[in-house]
Amino acid sequence: MTTTDPARFHVGTSPEVVIGAAVELTRESHLMSWSLRDLAARLCVAASVIYHHVGGKDLLYRRVVERMLGRIEPPDAGLPWQEWFRALLGSAGPLAAEYPGSAKWMLMHGPTLPAAMPVLEAGMTVLHRAGFAGRADFACAALLNNAMMTVSIGDDRLQHEGDGHRDHATMMAEFAQIPTASAEVRAFG
Repeated sequence: MTTTDPARFHVGTSPEVVIGAAVELTRESHLMSWSLRDLAARLCVAASVIYHHVGGKDLLYRRVVERMLGRIEPPDAGLPWQEWFRALLGSAGPLAAEYPGSAKWMLMHGPTLPAAMPVLEAGMTVLHRAGFAGRADFACAALLNNAMMTVSIGDDRLQHEGDGHRDHATMMAEFAQIPTASAEVRAFG
């Protein structure tokens, strides 16, 4: 078989294989740092094969985020709202961090994926039951957006050489050591 043989470019390739390779590239770097050429090289195919099986990079981004969202399990609906969101964000935050760039993609595109609906529906139900009524949408958006923004900032730090991941405890310890901060400002931290 020669390198121009069209059969070489499709053997063993499927949408699932392409998306799986895109997920692995994302986990190794960042959703927005790999190229279609990088993905094609990983799969030993021409870039046109990726377009044929999945589409362009925007669709690939979407599929990677869907894969991550599909792993999120809503907590027990019987929990009080604070515990429910604490449990959700305690598992979803680290999961989103496994897929650097996915949190930023969700912030930019909103919860437009069917895979996000079970978590949103469950969260809204918990907030309505807790008495948020007409403000449940705002409360849910504030909680989820703040969590995804925190993950997104951490992801972006990974893209800057020498400015790697820092945990919250380290940042809070540094914040407490600022000599010019008033007691009120330190309490804010």
